[in-house]
Amino acid sequence: MKIRKTIKLILPIIMGAMLITSCSNDDDDIIPPIVDGGDSTTYQLSSVSNPDISGTAKVIDNEDNSITVELSLENTPNGGMHPAHIHFNTAAESGDIAITLGTVDGSTGMSTVTFSTLDEGTSISYEELLDFDGYINVHASADDLATLVAQGDIGQNELNGNTKVYELGSVAVDDISGTATFSERVNGEALATIVLNNTPADGMHPGHIHMNTAVESGDIAFTFNPVDGASGISKTNVSELDDGSAFTYNDVLTYDGYINIHLSADDLGTLVAQGDIGQNELSGESKTYELGSKDVDGIDGTATFEERVNGEALATIMLNNTPANGTHPGHIHMNTAAESGDIIFTFNPVDGATGICMTNVAALDDDTAFGYDQVLEVDGYINIHLSADNLGTIVAQGDIGQNELTGESKTYELGSVAVPTISGTATFDERVNGEALATIMLEGTPDGGMHPAHIHANTAAESGDILFTFNPVDGTSGMSMTNVAMLDDDSAFLYDDVLIMDGYINVHLSADDLGTIVAQGDIGENELTGTSKTYALATVDVPGISGDATFFERVSGDALAVIELTGTPAGGIHPAHIHANSAAETGPIIFSFNPVDGTTGISKTHVDVLDDETPFSYQGVLDVDGYINVHLSPDDLATIVSQGDIGINE
Repeated sequence: MKIRKTIKLILPIIMGAMLITSCSNDDDDIIPPIVDGGDSTTYQLSSVSNPDISGTAKVIDNEDNSITVELSLENTPNGGMHPAHIHFNTAAESGDIAITLGTVDGSTGMSTVTFSTLDEGTSISYEELLDFDGYINVHASADDLATLVAQGDIGQNELNGNTKVYELGSVAVDDISGTATFSERVNGEALATIVLNNTPADGMHPGHIHMNTAVESGDIAFTFNPVDGASGISKTNVSELDDGSAFTYNDVLTYDGYINIHLSADDLGTLVAQGDIGQNELSGESKTYELGSKDVDGIDGTATFEERVNGEALATIMLNNTPANGTHPGHIHMNTAAESGDIIFTFNPVDGATGICMTNVAALDDDTAFGYDQVLEVDGYINIHLSADNLGTIVAQGDIGQNELTGESKTYELGSVAVPTISGTATFDERVNGEALATIMLEGTPDGGMHPAHIHANTAAESGDILFTFNPVDGTSGMSMTNVAMLDDDSAFLYDDVLIMDGYINVHLSADDLGTIVAQGDIGENELTGTSKTYALATVDVPGISGDATFFERVSGDALAVIELTGTPAGGIHPAHIHANSAAETGPIIFSFNPVDGTTGISKTHVDVLDDETPFSYQGVLDVDGYINVHLSPDDLATIVSQGDIGINE
């Protein structure tokens, strides 16, 4: 606290030094009128014991170098007489009387005093009073000086209008919270006003500024006057730290600290309110990441990073359904969760009883700077572990920074192939950095199986080389998660590239049996739009064989042609073509399908060009002047097993 000299006060001997106006009919008592020099300053007098009483103190510079102070109060009781004084120091510190300002008449609320010296005789000018280290008290009565009806700092202690308010949140007592307001004085010091809600009437609550952030904790740097439980208020002058070093209003705004308000002087360990201040204040900017369940069903939550004024961050992890006696280590790891990576940042452990942990984020574990902006850009993910003894069990997990999912996604169907009971989807979720998370979900996979999966070039009907390798599908869960950033040849391969690629997905039975496909689906430009056209194929030379040919439109505008026949002999291979003209006219072959497998009766063919390389799209099929022939065998094209007009000949 500020140390000031205490000036011994004596009653003024020379009455002419102070002229106090009063009402009198005696001409000898009439005080000559004050000649106003023109300069004046008005100070506010705030209510204290009675919220209805407040007012002003107008300080006037007179031509004869004397000073006049006009006190004006509202709502004073009729007949009351209220002594007033200027005291040394600030109102928050209190101090001895320096100048007596006479008595405010309660009936009028007015008092006017003219003086040129302090009560002990030292001269004082108007300019010196404007720089005076003091405050004004107006008392209830001469018999009750302890009760103040109005009060206000003056001179260098006047508040200049600049203020900073910090929130003080509840800690051990849910209902107690409030604010700490720092108001700048003319001299650069500050008035700290702590206001708490719901404090017990008989309580006295010590308060301090500590070093560091609240989640880090630190030593006491500054001591406030205790908060009075009856009013919930504490007022303290702020001019220096407890160690005597300067600590002004501007220092508060940049201080690396936090405020603790304690339950009592005998129980400093119980905090009733707390809040970060200065450079540790939260800016209002925040980012929340989802933490999904991993190895323990039901445990999930969020990780929220709130920006501090100094660019650091407060990380708050909140989990649902954690066991009451658990303590759960948490870390940021390098890379995506699908890739895994080393630990780069360690959180304070999550308390299982509350599901919460709070950690200051300023540097990585290797001391590299790591603030709020770096969190938003980090190539990383969060793991929350079951315990320090079981880091292998992940209870919650989520990608963060550039790996966060944007909400844009694309799902492709994976149909059954060799195993009728296995099918599913492949979903690509876009990341902030443009990469993707690929999630394959299959139903019907055998427990314990591991199913390799790849993206191949071309359509499934055409087949092609492997372009991208997924993490294998776990047969027990039916799931595979893979980060998508580049193809197997290291060329860039992002979310947008997936949507337009010429490819398809194969999921294989096992690493030892890649030839058996358990699920398959076209993706990218080869995806089917849902629009299709079916043509009937009638029996011709072989009774009992008939079916249809369906053309499915692709996103690219090309088509997938599926011929499905019934009655074909097992083991047979049946060539099929589109011919020019109608079946009644006949004509040459213009497009060749993949042969129909007699065992399944099915043929699948990609349609994008005619046999002469002329473009031939889905719309081209609808407009073609043609018909389909399905032949008995490659050695017997003359025998037609099924036939149908298509396009304009339908």
